[in-house]
Amino acid sequence: MRTEKNYEFRKRISQVHRENIRNNTLEINDNEYELKDGLVVFLSPECGEVTYTAAKDFCDYLFVSMNVSASVKKGKPVNEDNFIYIKAGENSADFGNCAGKSGYRIDVSENIKICGFDERGAAQALYFLEDIMNLRKAPYIKKETVINKPLFSPRMVHSGYGLDDYPDEYLSAIAHQGRDAILIFVKDVDLTPYGYLDFNDLIRRSAKYGIDVYAYSYLKHAAYPEGEKGEAYYEANYGKLFKCCPGLKGVTLVGESMEFPSRDPHVTAELYENNTVNGIPTGKLSSGFYPCMDYVELVGMIAKVVRKYKEDADIVFWTYNWGGLPEEERIKLINALPEDITLQATFEMYHSYKIEDVTESCSDYTLSFAGPGEYFKSEAKAAKKKGIKLYSMTNTGGLTWDFGVIPYEPMPYQWIKRYKEMRNAAENYGLCGLMESHHYGFYPSIISKLSKLALMQNSKLPEEILIDILKDEYGEYCAGEVDEALKMWSEAITHYAPCNDDMYGPFRVGPSYPMCLDRVINVYSDPKALFGNCICVPGYFDGNSGRNTFYKVKCSISNLRIRRELDSITVMKDYMDKGIEIIEKIENKNEALEFLLNLGKFISHSINTTINLKKWYILKTKVRAEETREAILKGIDELEALARAEIENVKATIPVVEADSRLGWEPSMEYICDKEHLLWKISQVEFVINSELDRWRKSTLM
Repeated sequence: MRTEKNYEFRKRISQVHRENIRNNTLEINDNEYELKDGLVVFLSPECGEVTYTAAKDFCDYLFVSMNVSASVKKGKPVNEDNFIYIKAGENSADFGNCAGKSGYRIDVSENIKICGFDERGAAQALYFLEDIMNLRKAPYIKKETVINKPLFSPRMVHSGYGLDDYPDEYLSAIAHQGRDAILIFVKDVDLTPYGYLDFNDLIRRSAKYGIDVYAYSYLKHAAYPEGEKGEAYYEANYGKLFKCCPGLKGVTLVGESMEFPSRDPHVTAELYENNTVNGIPTGKLSSGFYPCMDYVELVGMIAKVVRKYKEDADIVFWTYNWGGLPEEERIKLINALPEDITLQATFEMYHSYKIEDVTESCSDYTLSFAGPGEYFKSEAKAAKKKGIKLYSMTNTGGLTWDFGVIPYEPMPYQWIKRYKEMRNAAENYGLCGLMESHHYGFYPSIISKLSKLALMQNSKLPEEILIDILKDEYGEYCAGEVDEALKMWSEAITHYAPCNDDMYGPFRVGPSYPMCLDRVINVYSDPKALFGNCICVPGYFDGNSGRNTFYKVKCSISNLRIRRELDSITVMKDYMDKGIEIIEKIENKNEALEFLLNLGKFISHSINTTINLKKWYILKTKVRAEETREAILKGIDELEALARAEIENVKATIPVVEADSRLGWEPSMEYICDKEHLLWKISQVEFVINSELDRWRKSTLM
């Protein structure tokens, strides 16, 4: 593979249509319709900008991918026999069980007729035809009727192009992947953590692709939400936002980003950064991390001032930060919430389970457990009983915090387990909307294609969809081998240990994570990054042991867990390497398959770093407790050997990140595991060997 410069991945994810994928040797079948040169896409009068944008895109697809010329016209075909006719509107056809937002009907016979329940449905129908031709490798469409709609809406994603950065080409890619809403971090009108952004321009540009815009609130909450003063305060931020930007679809509220001076006796009045008295922790949570009963007043006040300017604004209240607290406290708050807001609960977090004789817990977003967790189920039941809308953070854009600096997790069979449980949640609890990525963003991939098609009303079995996608992406000749490799990787992720120590440590940044001995050194970060290195905790275990100190205990102490986790992720690496070996043996790999192989290698190197860090912690702890010179010197030699093995692992990672500029990058941290940071890691470990371990050795001999 060639070497990429930093950010070059943006060109790849902005290329919606692949060039010249038509196989001219393929012949049309008797039951197929051919889209030929001169095709006209006719739009009925009710079709607006969304349909027009999708129709132009469809013509571009035909030209770029299939070598077929086409054009768009308004009106109804008269004498033409080579056309697509598009109507939009809920009364335009019989939609069966797909009558609803973004539903569509496609009738293919001697021509093609598309009826969208709304304009977004018409657009998704055209994208579906593109998917069919991609797989067929020819402009041939089977003569049949297809009726479908997405199971969930909204399907919200953050930008994977750059933090709050949404160029038109990327918006088009999002729409093609079936997502209908985006999120932006909002500090004020036209202000994100990265600076100025014209919100109304983004809303306008997104709308033509059928995409809504949600504000993810970073607004201030310094006033108590009570009385005229409280209303004036929230009018001046939330009210002002929706007054200036009424095109916003809604706002997402999450505890850690909306701390306020709560009067709930269970919490401290201080914000979590200052939750101490004379430097000593108070032992209480702050308001962002507890289901304070006066969130009822706060959410109600926000809804009140927002709906002065947008009556149907979607007020999404996300309970992410206190999902690990007792059910009774959480449900009490849900039961008191206003009925015209939306509750959002994370799908898999806080689930506890056993590894041998110790308890492990899903400390953050993870694919290792398909879900749903008890926290989600308890809140979903409460939402259903109360009759309020239910969304979930499912990460089904393709990535979780299992690995912080990769584009997506290529473990489709574990994702499929989650899709099936999400369908059950829709049926059992009324789950209707999704948040599908957080600030690591959305990256179009085989997984996002799979979740798009698998989470439709009338979808095929996801396993069948997957095989179609693999044939399209990597070639029919090797789809079977790739599928076997992905089964290995899907098994691998089930052996991941989703503990704080790893998810905020070596798995957060990959092999650039420092190997500390005497002094704690953190990987350096880009000054302009939103979070930089602050969500990567250095000093493995020593540095992480204080995280979430005041949360309800959900897992065993690290001393007990570390060896079980080491055994488990060693099995994980074995499965990853088996999958890598299968793909490496495939001859004539196309570029897409090379990128997949490269991604697998980066994951394997990241696991290797975590294995080395666990061994490093165990060994340095043991050496510090030894009482004889012989035992200490033996341990120092073992530490040096382990450090040198990690240097070799880092060196092997360098060509991997050079080949794919998306590896080692995350929007809120920027580049933190590219070649430059990996070279820094080598220098950091060499410092430990040449300075700190050398001092240990010399002082032992004194």
